[in-house]
Amino acid sequence: MSVTISQTASPTSEPGTLAERDAVLGAIEQRVLWLSTASIHHANHVRPNPLGLKVGGHQASCASMVTIMTQLWFEQLRSGDRVSVKPHASPVLHAINAILGELDPAALAGLREFGGLQSYPSRTKDPDPVDYSTGSVGLGATAPLWGAIARRYVDDHGGRAGTGRQYALIGDAELDEGAIWEAMGDPAVAHLGELVWIVDFNRQSLDRVVPAVSVTKLSAMFEAAGWQVLVAKYGRLLDGLFARQGGERLRARIDTMTNPEYQRLLRSSDEQLVDRICADSWEDLRALLSDVGLAELRAAVGNLGGHDHDTLRQAFEAIDDERPTVIFAYTVKGRNLPMEGHPQNHSAQLNPTQFEQYAASVGMDPARPFQLFEPDTAEGRLSAERAAQLRREPVPAAGAFTPPSDLGWVPRGTSTTQAALGRTLLDLTRRAPDIAERVVTVSPDVSSSTNLGGWVNKAKVWSAAPSRDWFDDDPETILHWEESAQGRHIELGIAETNLVGLLGELGATWSRWGFPLVPIGVVYDPFIARALEPWTFGMYAGGQSILVGTPSGVTLAAEGGAHQSLLTPAIGLQQPGLLSYEPAFALEVEWMLLECIRRIGVPGGSSAYLRLSTRPVQQDLAAVPALPEARELRRRQVLAGGYLLRSPHSDQPPHATIAAMGALVPEAIAARDTLAEAGVHVDVLCVTNAGLLFEALQARTGQGSVQSGGADAGEWILRDILPAHRAAPLVTVLDGHPHTLSFLAGVNGVPSAHLGVSKLGQSGDLESVYRYHGIDAASIVRAVLRGIAQG
Repeated sequence: MSVTISQTASPTSEPGTLAERDAVLGAIEQRVLWLSTASIHHANHVRPNPLGLKVGGHQASCASMVTIMTQLWFEQLRSGDRVSVKPHASPVLHAINAILGELDPAALAGLREFGGLQSYPSRTKDPDPVDYSTGSVGLGATAPLWGAIARRYVDDHGGRAGTGRQYALIGDAELDEGAIWEAMGDPAVAHLGELVWIVDFNRQSLDRVVPAVSVTKLSAMFEAAGWQVLVAKYGRLLDGLFARQGGERLRARIDTMTNPEYQRLLRSSDEQLVDRICADSWEDLRALLSDVGLAELRAAVGNLGGHDHDTLRQAFEAIDDERPTVIFAYTVKGRNLPMEGHPQNHSAQLNPTQFEQYAASVGMDPARPFQLFEPDTAEGRLSAERAAQLRREPVPAAGAFTPPSDLGWVPRGTSTTQAALGRTLLDLTRRAPDIAERVVTVSPDVSSSTNLGGWVNKAKVWSAAPSRDWFDDDPETILHWEESAQGRHIELGIAETNLVGLLGELGATWSRWGFPLVPIGVVYDPFIARALEPWTFGMYAGGQSILVGTPSGVTLAAEGGAHQSLLTPAIGLQQPGLLSYEPAFALEVEWMLLECIRRIGVPGGSSAYLRLSTRPVQQDLAAVPALPEARELRRRQVLAGGYLLRSPHSDQPPHATIAAMGALVPEAIAARDTLAEAGVHVDVLCVTNAGLLFEALQARTGQGSVQSGGADAGEWILRDILPAHRAAPLVTVLDGHPHTLSFLAGVNGVPSAHLGVSKLGQSGDLESVYRYHGIDAASIVRAVLRGIAQG
């Protein structure tokens, strides 16, 4: 059951010492609120803004968090701890960093300025220490959960990530996000005793006071998932009133108020305050309140647990480090600012007159707003002391992975690109065991159906709580589930958001602890779109990983439209900071995976996406050159974006060119063979990375620069695969939306037709489904003939 922190408990220190300490903390808290408020004010009312566009900022959201964050940074945190700060409290974090000497206070004037402090905390863009990027609601909150798993994994595999709590400061409105509940209930979380979520329970959203949000209901949900629940509801002033004779009635009155009714108390006049408390059947409270001065009563009403240092202190002391903990800290949005408690204060800001009045009330000079404490004051000494205690050792530089470029495999017979992934991982353990030791695979309960079974049997399963495999002696069991701290595969529940959240943190270990990993996540390709936003956020936060989508497209014919992905090739083309490949043949998977490994775990590296298929393909169709030099050229072209798979080898240009991708390359070859029998000669281009070809085209036209997978890739790839002297009408075809490859017509300015999947699919055999979408060999032939006739 949840535990409510009460001031009736024994004080944590001698009363005099406690009062002195809290006086210093109170002064620091007041300065933090001033600095964060002034930072937002400067951005909106002082800094020139010729166009008058909204700058924004959240002074009220900052105000609700200053006590919690002051208590954390100036009393609770240790150097090994990490904190994810809710997005709208970003100015509070920067203010604290300035006081601790981690940020030039002049930088506070640059909030939301180009090249200045970001709107929301950013590990990669802010100049001061930020443990977790936040900004996408719900995702920053869950990041410390995945960070805790990544830290444990690093320690279990030879790294030195150390110990420390993982805190998340969460707005209560974030609890509406499904990502929160998917993460907190995952079985992997129950053993993470270092995880502490602190909910800023101000009961306000953007538009209103939320009437129905209830700690009782939320507590039950956390407790059902095995979490410890602590409630910091009231501060010492309110608890003092409750302790008086008749005080239990006052507690009952406030406890039973709706959220809007309580909030209205905060904005009542002195005359209204007592009347509102004693309304209806609560007239008997007048006797109690008659002995309380209005100033004392007003101060007490706003004295919630999230604004009381001793209440928060006792909550932190009550944390059980054997299981994850959530602390519900009751707060007032806009606390100690003119908009305190107003139902629409979410984006409200002090106007210049209010700012001048606020400055006078706290003894600050609005013309010199970013002043810190003098070193010889009690506040200055505590700040210096805490700065020394929280200082961290520099992260050692992580060396780049240097995998072999080619493992020498010559695929034969019939195989799938999906099967090639498992084969390549196992080959890596033999040819590059030092790199294979850094590989960690992650799957949301689809390991066996994505051909990772052999790898899982070899690498074993990582778990924070090892357990026995009761089927290890069953001869019919193919996939062996051996869990230990030495395993290198992590299995989560069926939640793609969790998968990519963990990938992001595993992909950040190189920059957190100087211990790079090779995180490879495997998910059904139709659900890439479901994971796209958190995956993108992980990349923004500096995580570098490899995500494999398989099986993909309408090639998964029998599964029907619900499991046929058509958007994912375009995602790979459009997502910044992503190397996206779609192989047609098994050998290409090996080359691509090795290249993706080479590009992660280093400054300026990138994440990668491989779109694989379960379609069996005759591997000799790849016509991989036997000559080593020619094989190497093929490899370079594959990594740069594409290669000529079939060509008439004539001095004359072909009648047409077919550019095909992934699983549809066999259809392109079949169409080419049919056309050749009719005397129509075509080049067949195998596209492996549409994004790199688009970047090469942009670079050619002066619109961008190439960031290729190949070390020396660039415009040369366009000259190799679409040379001007072989320009001819173009037909593109892929198992995805046709616009993905449509830009290729612009390489030589030729007539073109673009085949692909532009309507939702249905179940059927492969031939029927391909014909339905117009991507079968016959459809390609017709498109080529029409293009030649029109050209």
